[in-house]
Amino acid sequence: MDVEFLYETSLAESQIATTRESRTDHASDWGTVSGEEHPPDVVVWPESVEDVSSVLEAANDRGIPVTPYAAGTSLEGHAVPVAGGISMNMTRMDAVLDVRPEDFQIDVQPGILGSAVDDAVAEHGLFFPPLPSSGKISTIGGMIANDASGMQTVKYGEIHDWILRLEAVLADGTVIETGSKASKTSAGYNLLDLLVGSEGTLAVVTEATLELAGIPEQVWGGRVVFPNRTEASAAIADVVQSGVDVAKIELIDELSAAMANRYLDADLPDVPMAFVEFHANHHVETEVEFFTAILNDYDVEDVEIAESGPEMERLWEVREEMASALKHYDPDLTMLTSGDVTVPISKYADLIDHISTLEAEHDLEIPCFGHAGDGNVHYTVMVRAGDDEHRALGKRVDSAIVRHAIELGGTCTGEHGVGMGKREYLPEEFNRATVDVMERIKRAMDPNGILNPGKIFE
Repeated sequence: MDVEFLYETSLAESQIATTRESRTDHASDWGTVSGEEHPPDVVVWPESVEDVSSVLEAANDRGIPVTPYAAGTSLEGHAVPVAGGISMNMTRMDAVLDVRPEDFQIDVQPGILGSAVDDAVAEHGLFFPPLPSSGKISTIGGMIANDASGMQTVKYGEIHDWILRLEAVLADGTVIETGSKASKTSAGYNLLDLLVGSEGTLAVVTEATLELAGIPEQVWGGRVVFPNRTEASAAIADVVQSGVDVAKIELIDELSAAMANRYLDADLPDVPMAFVEFHANHHVETEVEFFTAILNDYDVEDVEIAESGPEMERLWEVREEMASALKHYDPDLTMLTSGDVTVPISKYADLIDHISTLEAEHDLEIPCFGHAGDGNVHYTVMVRAGDDEHRALGKRVDSAIVRHAIELGGTCTGEHGVGMGKREYLPEEFNRATVDVMERIKRAMDPNGILNPGKIFE
């Protein structure tokens, strides 16, 4: 591809790279399997909304694909430029633009890391509640693109619940604003929620107004040990259904615990567990008592709940590193997928039991962990490296898990997004007419199809 036209945009020469190293660095994301990389023809680093607009306008005029890129931590190939063209790296746009603690708001650029948002507002006693587990290494723009969520979703909700306003650039370079800095608005179409979760296929976000919350004065937590993961999942569902005000409640099965012990030296018992955390400004002990009372109806082997301290912080560090632990568990095994199906909480135990049945029937290792409080499970089908037959078996089992989740009234992706990996399931989760409407919206906003082609739709 001839990239000379980029030197006629607002970009400086230092913002454009065609070196092999730069192109290779942008050919994959965290979930890309070896051999499935797609290097772009050129990488650009915009530093302003004017840069983004200038590049998109020029690319759109020439029908050149543009794939937004941030930290490369996505798991479904969102940042992979499958059609070549331009990889637009947003990480230089990482500024805090304004903090308004009296309104519980912060304005940021999309390239800022999630943890940096918390750092910027901590002195005001505030934090950004919906950060995913990868918040330390992923950007706000990427979280908005995938409508990410994390361990605190059970109490605080998803990213879209905390986005008030967006500035974004359409495929033709037009700059738009959606939402409002007011706490609510009924003005016009809700374009804000259309862009959140659109995976870079409709626009490129260049600025966001985030809502914040006060840091809780009381934080308690710990772990509960169960004899098996079906019992653990049933107990977790009961806790949520009973209305316990829990901020985090995570499932860690026995295989995940063993993998964490090997990779992270975590010293966890090799049995299923629930990691829990409670947030309150007063009377947190009452909520903990409510929680433990519900556990009396289940086969619980051990309960350890206490005020936040180093031991609890270590538990959450282990949980945050769980995906890496699985990835490096056994050199003879490889992660086929990083599943994130989600079902109604009443169906959670059914889903976990179904995974256990498939695991036993096919003699596979399928570790399960995740945000159990909102019905979300991260599972990984482990397959033998270099064994095509075993890989094909793993793919069939993975599809069976996803389809069972959909049959239970759930979704193929609770937080990772569709990307390339979940495209086939959209017509099953909705129907063909619904997907057709999505495609019509895509064509209306990006008629030349330049924004992140090859994602969401087959």
